[in-house]
Amino acid sequence: MSDVLVARSEGVVTLTLNRPQRKNALTGELVEEAISALEEIARTPDDRAVVVTGAGGAFCSGMDLGAPLLPDELSFMRRVGQLCTLLHDLPRPTVAKVAGPAIGFGCNFALCCDLVVAADDAVFGETFANLGISADGGASWSLPRLIGVAKTKELLFFGRQLSGKEAAEIGIANRAVPAIELDDFVQDWAQTLADGPTSALAMMKSLVNVSTESSFRQAIDREALGQSVSFKGQEARVAGRARMKKQVPNFRNP
Repeated sequence: MSDVLVARSEGVVTLTLNRPQRKNALTGELVEEAISALEEIARTPDDRAVVVTGAGGAFCSGMDLGAPLLPDELSFMRRVGQLCTLLHDLPRPTVAKVAGPAIGFGCNFALCCDLVVAADDAVFGETFANLGISADGGASWSLPRLIGVAKTKELLFFGRQLSGKEAAEIGIANRAVPAIELDDFVQDWAQTLADGPTSALAMMKSLVNVSTESSFRQAIDREALGQSVSFKGQEARVAGRARMKKQVPNFRNP
């Protein structure tokens, strides 16, 4: 059975980590399957929004410490880094749907997505210090940008776990909802994104991703370039025609 399941519906691609017997813990095989899936999505124009989740009531419990790191630790972690980079840079809006544990790498893999929606009883944890190892999954980049340097150090140094509700309160998750509402809530967000202006969303994502590494002037210049491209694009024309007719723009079937 595949370690990563891919399902498509109405422009929404759902990527499911599928090792429920190990709470979807990371292995080399899972990494390679996930990389292949994301590369395929990037090549497929009909894939307009992505949901990342886990099977069996867990998101991802982190690295599978019982599996070998082949061919060696550094090479393995560079492939893990490639997976995280692909998800972070994917020119599609991405939503992490988190139920159950999102621990260690699992927590940070969720943060590679643009948006994180959690069940209020989900569990987020930066538990690396408890294992005597350093952080991975882009934590040293994403956490300071989400919650600040001091709070990041607190989470990493002490390895405390947070509920989905607490994660939303401090800014790790965008929303926390009752577990029974999680599927419908994420489906609504994902479908809205899939029905949206894909090219414009991709440009906005790219601008925001590099914003903290840019000066204000550089941000203004990048925005000007993005606007000049999108003004001439089909999505803007679709929106303009719909506005004239007082209709909702149909970006999927212009």
